[in-house]
Amino acid sequence: MTAHEGHRTYDAVIVGGGHNGLVAAAYLARAGRSVLVLERLDRTGGAAISTRPFAGVDARLSRYSYLVSLLPKKIVRDLGLDFRVRTRTISSYTPVERDGRPTGLLVGGGDRRTRQAFAELTGSDREFEAWQRFYDMTGRVAERVFPTLTEPLPTRDELRRRVDDEEAWRVLFEEPIGVAVEDRFADDLVRGVVLTDALIGTFADAHEPSLAQNRCFLYHVIGGGTGAWDVPVGGMGALTDALAGAARDAGAVLATGHEAVRIATDGRTAEIGYRTAEGEGVVAARHVLVNASPQALAELTGDTPPEPAEGAQLKVNMLLKRLPKLRDTSVDPREAFSGTFHIAEGYQQLATAHAQAAAGELPAAPPSEIYCHSLTDPTILGPDLVEQGYQTLTLFGLHTPARLFDRDNDAVREELLKSTLAQLDAHLAEPLADCLAVDADGRPCIEAKTPLDLERDLRLPGGNIFHRELSWPYAQEHTGRWGVETAHPNVLLCGAGAVRGGGVSGVPGHNAAMAVLEATGE
Repeated sequence: MTAHEGHRTYDAVIVGGGHNGLVAAAYLARAGRSVLVLERLDRTGGAAISTRPFAGVDARLSRYSYLVSLLPKKIVRDLGLDFRVRTRTISSYTPVERDGRPTGLLVGGGDRRTRQAFAELTGSDREFEAWQRFYDMTGRVAERVFPTLTEPLPTRDELRRRVDDEEAWRVLFEEPIGVAVEDRFADDLVRGVVLTDALIGTFADAHEPSLAQNRCFLYHVIGGGTGAWDVPVGGMGALTDALAGAARDAGAVLATGHEAVRIATDGRTAEIGYRTAEGEGVVAARHVLVNASPQALAELTGDTPPEPAEGAQLKVNMLLKRLPKLRDTSVDPREAFSGTFHIAEGYQQLATAHAQAAAGELPAAPPSEIYCHSLTDPTILGPDLVEQGYQTLTLFGLHTPARLFDRDNDAVREELLKSTLAQLDAHLAEPLADCLAVDADGRPCIEAKTPLDLERDLRLPGGNIFHRELSWPYAQEHTGRWGVETAHPNVLLCGAGAVRGGGVSGVPGHNAAMAVLEATGE
């Protein structure tokens, strides 16, 4: 549908049809508001989509965002979404060579089994018991903090009282997470597994004074009030398809192929200019919700854009004919790959990789982590592929800031992919290349995306998957009541760059809709 087929004036125009924009559209339309969503691409979903990236192969992969943790069940219930997730029985597996033999750490499958895995790796129960105490602490924080994400922003003191645990507050909110990791754990591999949640999409050292790594860690351990990262049944596109359906069913107009180019507002009403393949147009609205980056918002309104925070990740999608065998024969590959498979993510390895990247060099041993969606949810593969034993692998590489790709994005991508896969191959009993499927043209089923690719494809500033550095989930100067407010009273930011944004959560979309409904007396 085009904008012209709806009204010329709307209660709300939403710029960007990613998952947060669709959440906002569904809430507002269900509340009886007239809503228009302007999406520049020919489909909605943004980064939370499923696609068939390999020619002639019936595999529908979650292309950019993979797992679900931060999406509140409240949003799924409120909007009546036909969407489910499945829990991974294995949390993680981390291979390592110790005393000249391949071994590793398997976390999951019950406390008894996990305790045994820790003991076999480290020689005692000490690290396992420290692990339990640490994650019991983060679990209590998750229970208390996660429900606040869909409430008006608490003050720092209010959130501190809600946490009600001075040790946890100090560890997570006040001192670099590296201090807690080093104080609580002795084994380098265990330390590294803990630290990785602080580095997903965040280029920082464990002791970074800004605590950017702490904010990243916090969002990775509070999801759902438990910290669990679940597999979306049907792939990530199943979520955004359900959201688009909910918005349409409630009466929202979803106009794809419509790129917003300017927002003019006096604080009470706004005009939104847009362009299509056929020409340009203008619509009016009482409120504008921008489901795009803060940089994009500034460009639309003519304000001074903030400094972009560069992304620092490599994203790789693969389809395999079979899972590769492991050098560590004590672990079934189907278990190792169903959780998060950590590669070159020992504590010292992570520190070295960060230091090398900060010096302008590609990490010699690039850290990454992978998981196999199709082991938990085979519905993303065609029946023939399932019958033949095909599997997906999704890899997320760390400590590769956008600046490293400036000289030659294509060449550096290939160099980094090669060295990243070499780190994985070091723990396999057969080369990964022997397991890759091929597409209809005979090419290996593997694609890689750098921060510059993500900036080009998705308009993520600097390729940053969070749009900018993650924020603390409490009010600070100029954050407003819901964390979505801007300098313009009737223009709201409902994308990942909002306070309490980042990740696939729908939280900024929910909060922007609540702000509109409050402002209009709902």
